[in-house]
Amino acid sequence: MSSTSRCTWLVVMFLLACAASARAQSFGFPWWRDAQFQKDLSLSSEQSARIDSVFQSTISLLRQKRQELDQQEAELSRLIAANADEATVVRQVDKVEGIRAGLNKHRTLMLLRMRQVLSPDQRVKLNKLYEERQKDQKENEKKRPDNKQGSEE
Repeated sequence: MSSTSRCTWLVVMFLLACAASARAQSFGFPWWRDAQFQKDLSLSSEQSARIDSVFQSTISLLRQKRQELDQQEAELSRLIAANADEATVVRQVDKVEGIRAGLNKHRTLMLLRMRQVLSPDQRVKLNKLYEERQKDQKENEKKRPDNKQGSEE
């Protein structure tokens, strides 16, 4: 495999990992503060406060890790663009993926702790709301004029 092919392969893998990470996001907004979600889940003000506490105790770390990830991804891109040797690129990929794994671990633990505040029935309702939101987002994406999928002739 040539050096150019390896670099292309690494860039493709990097982009796929970024896309997977973006899809892994949950609702993307503080649902526990939303009046409709509180009503739909029968979420008490105490539960909402506890979930917010979990969020607040984790968000600064997540932001810090995200900033570190962005910096290390930029460095990886720079190395690839500069045609750095494979060993150097591999070390940087390992560094990027280690940071990404740590970020995902902290995020997952935060979400777990948030879900633990909910009753089993509330968790089922939350899953249904999440599925509905995902379905709505997919339908909205198909309707957008810039979406090429929906405009096949």
